[in-house]
Amino acid sequence: MTLLWIAIAVLLLPALWLLVSPLRKARALHDQQHDFEANDTSAEQNVAIFKRRLASLEAARERGDIDAARFDEDRLELERSLLEDTAYSERRPLKSASAGRIVVPVVMLAVVAVSVIWYQQKGAEGDLVLFAVQQEVQNDPDGSLAMYIERMEEQAERQPDNPNVWSSLFPLYRETGQMPKAVDALERLIEIEGRIPPLLAQLAQIRFFMAERQLTDDVQALVDETLEQDPRQPTVLGLLGINAFDNGDYEQAIDHWRRAIANIEDPNTVSSLRDGIRVAQERMGIEPEEAVAEGNGIRVRVALDEQLAGRVNDNDTVFITARDLEGELPPLAVVRAQVSELPMTVTLDDSTAMSPQAQISQVREARLVVRVSPTGQATPQPGDLFGDLESVSIGPIAEDETAEVVINRVFE
Repeated sequence: MTLLWIAIAVLLLPALWLLVSPLRKARALHDQQHDFEANDTSAEQNVAIFKRRLASLEAARERGDIDAARFDEDRLELERSLLEDTAYSERRPLKSASAGRIVVPVVMLAVVAVSVIWYQQKGAEGDLVLFAVQQEVQNDPDGSLAMYIERMEEQAERQPDNPNVWSSLFPLYRETGQMPKAVDALERLIEIEGRIPPLLAQLAQIRFFMAERQLTDDVQALVDETLEQDPRQPTVLGLLGINAFDNGDYEQAIDHWRRAIANIEDPNTVSSLRDGIRVAQERMGIEPEEAVAEGNGIRVRVALDEQLAGRVNDNDTVFITARDLEGELPPLAVVRAQVSELPMTVTLDDSTAMSPQAQISQVREARLVVRVSPTGQATPQPGDLFGDLESVSIGPIAEDETAEVVINRVFE
């Protein structure tokens, strides 16, 4: 922290130097202004100009160019102009060059104070302390998880409103089996961060396991609140899958776990859920997914309706896509081609998946959609041509089994 404050001081020095700069130039500016005022002849010049104009005006009257009324009017205008030019010629005395010097140090102190207070309110000083604690424990040969928890609890007392303190304590309590403390830490974090789906899902999960895997009223309320905000929240879907599995509803458990997998990036969690799916399938008396997944996919032959051939160009993009029947997962497989290649036969399998969390081998049936896009955009646009098959069985790829899709409609 000492280095931090030294860095802040170094950053403030240029600002303070700029504030001091006017003081260093005050004497020179005062002398320049004094010389200017002492040698200022603007008043004399204004009077001389007035006299020349008045003389010219009198000469015009004597020549008869203007009458007496016009002369009086123009003279009055000249006198008014002279008064306006000389009204502010008398200046106030210059103040001393040292006048107002006290304001500069006051402003300097205010800048420093505001900077320090602002950083304490908005800065990351507390997070730097947490990082220092973590580094200290890691570098201590006698450091332990218990010591780390103790040091973090000290910071929780000092920084009760820092969400990073509670987000660090919650998993520590959970890993060490201190479930009541884990719930308290998580609830405190929710008070600070708000009732957002990821935090509510974790609270529902930990209360679910504390209730011996029972979907109590409290847990159900948290599940409902989470799904209302995010129907695809993977932690809650995983929890519901466990509950369905425990109740013998293996098909429902598989459905929840598959939807959870589509929104999880952690490969270890995905592997655990797939193990659960495999066990559920064994309990249902069907061949486990992993045993039949290798080589699973589908061959698709794509053709263009001759009546629509005039609406496309050879270089238009063709998207051949497989999706789950419910439409809840990302595309399971995608192949991109051009109209010039039609008719063509392609194979959709896991090698054409867009994401490892959503693969065609995860389902037993899929919907095929083929779309022609003149712009090459992945999102359907009005005027695109398409064709589809609502339900196609997914299994071991065979040369003699090919699904036929004809592009025969216009997207509106």
